[in-house]
Amino acid sequence: SQQNGPRMTIWTVRPESPEDIPAVHAVNAAAFDTPAEADLVDALRADPEAWIDGLSLVAAASDGTVVAHALLTRCHIGGGPALALAPCAVLPGHQRRGAGSAVVRAALEAAREQGESPVVVLGHPAYYRRFGFEPASRWGIRAPFDVPDEALMALVLDSDRPVPRGVIRYASPFGI
Repeated sequence: SQQNGPRMTIWTVRPESPEDIPAVHAVNAAAFDTPAEADLVDALRADPEAWIDGLSLVAAASDGTVVAHALLTRCHIGGGPALALAPCAVLPGHQRRGAGSAVVRAALEAAREQGESPVVVLGHPAYYRRFGFEPASRWGIRAPFDVPDEALMALVLDSDRPVPRGVIRYASPFGI
């Protein structure tokens, strides 16, 4: 368990189990304006080239309610393997209490333990910098679409391995 935030809420962070699938869908559906992200998670779970067991993490409240989710799936940069962090979601009633940060940190640690590197994310620089993400352009990593330089970030989990360069190829369910 990790303690976070001003209320020192204790979240139980763990890999998703089959029983969590409906709750993960509900968290993503509630956190975003459309069901697209929730449907994307389900499509990624069904894609054996994208899905990596142990890299879909949930944070649960003390009563067992799943309140946050973070997903890492296989992508490629140039010809090399990498991970994409997307989506990350927190139930609206539980935001800004540390559940999102706890589940992202747990996902990144699980990826590190599985020998993965690097991770790319498209998001708010101020939020993702806290986890060590930096502009992906630093490594010559580019998105397959137009995006502000500061919004496309990368995190190198294993500094002993070369970082692939080039354009990110996302898993096919992303539709990119």
